[in-house]
Amino acid sequence: MEWFGKSHKYYNFEMFSASHLVTLAIFFLVSSAIFLYRKKLKGAGWRRFEVGSAISLILVEISNHVWMLENGVWKFGRSMPLELCNIGLILCILLLMTRKKIIFELLFFIAILGATQAILTPALTYDFPHFRFFHFFYAHMMVVWAALYFFWARNYYPSFQSVIKLIVFINLLLPVILLINNQTKGNYWFLRHKPETPSFFDVLGPYPWYIFSLESLLLILSLIAWFILRKRENSHKGRSHF
Repeated sequence: MEWFGKSHKYYNFEMFSASHLVTLAIFFLVSSAIFLYRKKLKGAGWRRFEVGSAISLILVEISNHVWMLENGVWKFGRSMPLELCNIGLILCILLLMTRKKIIFELLFFIAILGATQAILTPALTYDFPHFRFFHFFYAHMMVVWAALYFFWARNYYPSFQSVIKLIVFINLLLPVILLINNQTKGNYWFLRHKPETPSFFDVLGPYPWYIFSLESLLLILSLIAWFILRKRENSHKGRSHF
């Protein structure tokens, strides 16, 4: 089976098609439910659900790599879990398993700014009901839902220091990704060249300046998100902090 084979009946996912709109409705419905039922989600009994969710994400991700291997499309230059959303998924699993605040601080901005954008404008080939369709949306939505769950139900808050930690984390990973791209001829994080199709990268300047523009944009958006949530935190002084 070819990776982009047009003969495949599930080829040609269309943005804002019926399947995408239904998926978006589910995403916003569950997100709203997490907020509305946040007090009921505080109980100790939800610990099993957290661990079970983490295990489900591990199994789904393993299944995805098995699918790629069986179909002969797994390649070092594009299939390793190195994209920012893949890293967000790993952080999500670790957060669900450990409840560590430092992991939440890194995950929150990746989830809100990255995974949400991917859900709204997915770079996806296979449509419903293909496995890749379910894998893509389940993984990305769980990353956002986990971040919202710990924020609304578990009272984990990002701080200004969280933004600094995220930027440091990204810049520590940057040379590693550059090295892997060089060795595998890959383009993780689009650090070797822009996407071949038109994208928002086109307004960020030529290579390599768009990389610095993208990081600046991440910093600005993270600070905006932190500032908004900082006001929310101040309006709930009675809440406990972790």
